[in-house]
Amino acid sequence: MTVSTAYTIQEVSRHSGLSEPTLRYYEEVGLVGPIDRDERSGHRRYGEGDLETVEVLSCLRAVGMGIDDMRTYLANRRIGRSRAGEQRDLLLRHVERVEAEIAAQRLRLGYLRQKAELWDARDRGDAVAEEVAAERLVATMKRLEALR
Repeated sequence: MTVSTAYTIQEVSRHSGLSEPTLRYYEEVGLVGPIDRDERSGHRRYGEGDLETVEVLSCLRAVGMGIDDMRTYLANRRIGRSRAGEQRDLLLRHVERVEAEIAAQRLRLGYLRQKAELWDARDRGDAVAEEVAAERLVATMKRLEALR
């Protein structure tokens, strides 16, 4: 490997947004690498291909994909077109998970807004609005409990 295409772990960390311990862990579990080492210092030297793999892993991690699915994704990526259907299915499973997380967050956001409306009604001394807000809040709390 030439020096011009070698990146230190610090450079890869800055570029990818993954911490150095995460990069070491990803090498340890076989998601990336093995990473070449500088002959004199023994420090990791990432090549262009390693950097590309780390960028993919960074994106997958950002969407909450776990190690096993990352491993499957990378293996399918290396195999190519014959695994396109499996890649699609893997990604769509994560789409469903993220959509469920978004729905849960929207429900939590609604709870916060309704709680603020309740306190706003109390602040204004509007008993009718307070009662309506309290009823809506109870319904939202039941939906939140169902998420657990």
